[in-house]
Amino acid sequence: MDKNKENVAVAVPETIPPMGFRMIAREFKKDKLAIFSLVLLVAILLVVFIGALLTDQDKVMTVSILDKYAEPGGNFILGADEGGRDVLGQLIIGARNSVVIGFAITILTSIIGVGIGIVSGYYGGMFDNAVMRVVDFIMILPIMMIIIVFVTIIPNYNVWSFVGIMSAFYWVAKARLFRSKTLSEVRRDYVSASKTLGTSDFKIMFREIMPNLSSLIITNLTINFAANIGIETTLTFLGFGLPTNVPSLGTLIGYASNGDVLANKTWIWVPASVLILVMMLCINYIGQAFKRSADARQRLG
Repeated sequence: MDKNKENVAVAVPETIPPMGFRMIAREFKKDKLAIFSLVLLVAILLVVFIGALLTDQDKVMTVSILDKYAEPGGNFILGADEGGRDVLGQLIIGARNSVVIGFAITILTSIIGVGIGIVSGYYGGMFDNAVMRVVDFIMILPIMMIIIVFVTIIPNYNVWSFVGIMSAFYWVAKARLFRSKTLSEVRRDYVSASKTLGTSDFKIMFREIMPNLSSLIITNLTINFAANIGIETTLTFLGFGLPTNVPSLGTLIGYASNGDVLANKTWIWVPASVLILVMMLCINYIGQAFKRSADARQRLG
């Protein structure tokens, strides 16, 4: 009898499905590329953020005509741009700015979009129709042109102004996506059972429905994080992103519009281009691993 109890005690832990961090760790162990991407991305972020803390932005952005287009080496490890400004310093601070902006926009738009989408899909009816008409109206607007106008007319424009402008328009696609998923979830038995038991609407929406959308949320967050970094870089490249006195990867890449710089002074734009490409790929591979872990968790309950 004691022997049987001992066998049961040993067998039970093996039947418990791995959850949370154990599940994520298991999925990362299966994907060597995801592990490499995670290590590389963490290393890049550490170098960027620690380097930005140790770098004097005012000194980096000081114009020095005598150092115009200085080649790599000597006083400038990665050379200087047309204003004699240190490319390495601009690369570090610009990468920090791009990551912070991309992360802030992603979090803000996700909180707004996911929240509104779940609430709208859960309640349905006239409330859902009203919310979706607002979403439809914003989606048909020429958002990029409106952002450019706001960037041009807002006084004392800075990084957080840019984040606010972007977040005000880029939540609508998330709201529509999660509203449609919530409409299918509210018809499931677990929602009906919770309503019968008297569970509050808030708990049903955000403690029962939202966890079942975790895979989609993670995938959406990952894609949008990379996309938002790209949008900031693109707008700055076009001259409608960050202020001119704020370093940005888009500014460095923008120098490539000059044919001479594009062909003969590659040290100005190539490092920024390579850094963006590497970060985008790392974020994508890490996001795929997180998505698989969320899918596995849902399958195992």
